[in-house]
Amino acid sequence: MTDANTAVRARFAALLERPRIPLDEAALAIAGEEYPDLDPGPTMAALDAIAARVGEEVGDLRPPLRVLQAMRTVLRAEGFQGNEKEYYDPRNSFLNEVVSRKLGIPISLSLVTIEVARRLGLELKGVGFPGHFLVKCPEQTGLAGEIFIDAFNGWELLGSDECTARFRAVLHGRPFDPSLLDPVDSRHILTRMLHNLKRIYVERGDDLRTLWVVDRLLQITPGDLEERRDRGLVSARLGGTAAAARDLEAYVQGNPRASDVDEVRALLRELGGRRTLLN
Repeated sequence: MTDANTAVRARFAALLERPRIPLDEAALAIAGEEYPDLDPGPTMAALDAIAARVGEEVGDLRPPLRVLQAMRTVLRAEGFQGNEKEYYDPRNSFLNEVVSRKLGIPISLSLVTIEVARRLGLELKGVGFPGHFLVKCPEQTGLAGEIFIDAFNGWELLGSDECTARFRAVLHGRPFDPSLLDPVDSRHILTRMLHNLKRIYVERGDDLRTLWVVDRLLQITPGDLEERRDRGLVSARLGGTAAAARDLEAYVQGNPRASDVDEVRALLRELGGRRTLLN
């Protein structure tokens, strides 16, 4: 791990300790793993500039619905859109790339939406709907109920009934649980972004990048035994025998009845043999 990566990890840890985690800064700290020389300044300035253009559209009076409509207009005019053609390009999950390329996936475009609105004094919330992240504007004066924003599909504004009907197909026939439209916190958003990256890197067989992603997930939820198992498995493939053994032992001790615990124990015995050969 380079000094730059160590600094980025420390920065991410410090942001997680804040009472209100700044999503823009935390997302850029994640991107800093892939881009060690990343200067957050230009991305933050670009978000400021977008918010300023939205502010010019709405003027001094900023009723929530008008802000949402103006934000949709500006973001579309700026060229932001869902990257359907290359949905699994990891750059869709790095905020600096999303802002510069104007391409993203539901959660990263939702993050841009949340951060632009925050700069205008409007607090939006993420909604961790299965398979398609949304943004919610809580009910307040000037709005007839909650409004949901589908950033990936052109910043469409949806009512709760329309939102439920549109995405019921994602549930594959299961009953719709209204709690799926509840807001989620910043930790959930960052975790979901990292899980998207993890899935991409695992499918590509990119163990080095998978390792740093799992490290960040464990910074958010240190007690997640499955992530510790996954980090141990990746570390073992990369030759980090001692680190792998620590994580896998923690998994076995903390989850002795897991369905894969016998396989993990077998790997631990193999790792023990490797350590013996190295001594």
